[in-house]
Amino acid sequence: MIEKGKKIILFDGVCNLCNASINFVIKRDKKDLFRYASLQSEVGQKLISERNIDIKNIDSILLIDPLVAYYHKSTAALHIAKQLSGFYPFLSVLIILPRFFRDWIYDIVARNRYKWFGKKESCMIPTPELKALFIDQ
Repeated sequence: MIEKGKKIILFDGVCNLCNASINFVIKRDKKDLFRYASLQSEVGQKLISERNIDIKNIDSILLIDPLVAYYHKSTAALHIAKQLSGFYPFLSVLIILPRFFRDWIYDIVARNRYKWFGKKESCMIPTPELKALFIDQ
């Protein structure tokens, strides 16, 4: 199911901000490092269950790195940015900020993401060329 050497980004499939973020990552993932699945999908739920991830407070993004386990919230976002093309890897220096501070900011955006950016009725349907990047298809 998961290609060797790939990291999996689990995201809120009905969140407009999350979908836009995934499209942003796809365009800048020049190393073809990531695969994607929505948190709501069967595959997403299976990956969460297999790793005993408590998602009570994690409802927007998870980065599953088969070699490390998983990252969530701001730490996931910064580890993703580190792998992108352009200047985005430089954002990873923000990892030096205390996690409680980074996650506090992250949580404000996550809590308000539907109000600020909207919500879809269902998960996005990728174009045929993007479909291969999604593991829940």
